[in-house]
Amino acid sequence: MIVKVVNKSKHSLPQYATGLSAGMDIRANLSQPVVLNPLERKLIPTGLFIELPEGYEAQMRPRSGLALKHGITLLNTPGTIDADYRGEIGIILVNLSNEPFTIQDGERICQMVVASHAKVEWQPVEVLDETERGAGGFGHTGKK
Repeated sequence: MIVKVVNKSKHSLPQYATGLSAGMDIRANLSQPVVLNPLERKLIPTGLFIELPEGYEAQMRPRSGLALKHGITLLNTPGTIDADYRGEIGIILVNLSNEPFTIQDGERICQMVVASHAKVEWQPVEVLDETERGAGGFGHTGKK
């Protein structure tokens, strides 16, 4: 798939870390380091602007290493970049740890997965088909 991209950052384009990676690392594009205090959230610029084809979205997801080692994650995860959005991609990071964390320019702050999606056309009905699960909600399937 070809995706048009404008890179106004100081860094190379996002890339896959391995041949079978689903996500590409996204880097912070900062003029100076940003400190995230405990429970603080900030919008971090990337310098990236993309043009996705119709029927696709870019999902912004946390990096497991930042989450495990430092408690840094995305506040709205996955964040969705719609195909008609043309602004700069910004990443809302939050610090869920008890220690301040400094984000450096060029640091890998999240990963982006490009995924297809379907458009829904609603069909109003009076009754839904039965299933084995039925209306069972949260925790319905129990522990295994």
